[in-house]
Amino acid sequence: MEILAQPGSPFMQSNFTMGVATSSFQIEGDADNREPSIWDTFCNTPGKIADGSHGLVACDHVNRLEEDLSIIDSLNVDAYRFSISWPRIIKKDGSVNQQGLDFYLALLAKLKQNNIKPYVTLYHWDLPQYLEDEGGWLNRKTAYAFAEYVDVVSKAFGDNVFSYATLNEPFCSAYLGYEVGIHAPGKVGKEFGKKAIHHLLLAHGLGMRVLRKNVPNIESGVVLNFTPFYPNSNDEKDIRATKLAHDHHNDWYIKPLMHGCYPALIDDIPAAHRPDILDGDMDIISEKIDYLGVNYYTRAKVSDDGSEDPCQLPAPEGSETTAMGWEVYPQGLTDLLLQLHNDYPLPPLIITENGLASDDTLTKDGAVNDEQRIRYLTTHLQAVADAIEAGVNITGYFVWSLLDNFEWALGYEKRFGIIYVDYDTQKRTLKASALRLQQLLEERRKALNAA
Repeated sequence: MEILAQPGSPFMQSNFTMGVATSSFQIEGDADNREPSIWDTFCNTPGKIADGSHGLVACDHVNRLEEDLSIIDSLNVDAYRFSISWPRIIKKDGSVNQQGLDFYLALLAKLKQNNIKPYVTLYHWDLPQYLEDEGGWLNRKTAYAFAEYVDVVSKAFGDNVFSYATLNEPFCSAYLGYEVGIHAPGKVGKEFGKKAIHHLLLAHGLGMRVLRKNVPNIESGVVLNFTPFYPNSNDEKDIRATKLAHDHHNDWYIKPLMHGCYPALIDDIPAAHRPDILDGDMDIISEKIDYLGVNYYTRAKVSDDGSEDPCQLPAPEGSETTAMGWEVYPQGLTDLLLQLHNDYPLPPLIITENGLASDDTLTKDGAVNDEQRIRYLTTHLQAVADAIEAGVNITGYFVWSLLDNFEWALGYEKRFGIIYVDYDTQKRTLKASALRLQQLLEERRKALNAA
């Protein structure tokens, strides 16, 4: 991570933002003071969460806000990226939960006091269950409910936000939640995935229009997760399968935003699997964005195994992997950024999530020596620097995640945080990666202030 404070590195520019990130359901807890979300329902469904856990308490962030914001301040970051819990803001009867708004207003006020820029994500997967009961993201009306929610939030927050993201990783919401069913709400069927993503992207476009009206001077965009795909061999079948995987899992999400259309493969999929596109939808979806958030964790190698879907292979034998079993492949981040840069007329990019899960444990003296995470962040920061050197306009980088937290269908089995959380006591411990980041960002800040 030394590159963070090296003279001449792209991270030493005053307009480059360094931050840490979280999401509401994964850390907040305080479930009694919000409506149930699809993830509460999913957690209550036997067999859906690996360790049988739930997000009712999580990291108890709502009750430990002051402590957590003090930790963020101590890290010397420029910004904090967090999401708003839709079920904490809009009640089932459509009225506004002022207590929920007040929690976030207090958070924003403290960040302002500490001179930390708030990057607000409006939707990070925790759809109110009352909307799922009406069809969720398979119901077009949910996109318009999202716009109403964005209206409430953006008016309440005013100019206290530095940057908005409408959605985080709509791929996960649509594909994992409505097609393969491993995320909430757990629907399974190819007839659902593409319909859900269309309504999510419609929600994004409608939300952007609300933000343009209410807070026209605040940077607003969307966050997509990408996986760079590589053919397992030079065989033409593997190359074609790799292109198909890219079209389904990457281009299907960014092409509508940038070009106002879905990839050509829309004509090749069964009519029953296609989204229901109404006149004007693609104009709404392709509403101009100020930035594109890019989330990256690993790459995938693809082989054509003769099945309908391209076969994504496990990490190559002998490669370094994370606790998730994902290959550590920083070159994939550079390759991805260059591919996006070459394929699309992009706005500025922000690396909104990058990090890894590792098997972190407390030593007898209370330390957490997460050396793998330090290596991972070091090599991936270099990958970002390489992309910038090659001409890609990247204006920020956020480490995922601030805290160990509820890792969705995996419960609390995987730790992505730079802060270790003891879930029994809720004690926070800065891991070695956090201490290193803290030191380097302090050196960086001093150098920038002296310039």
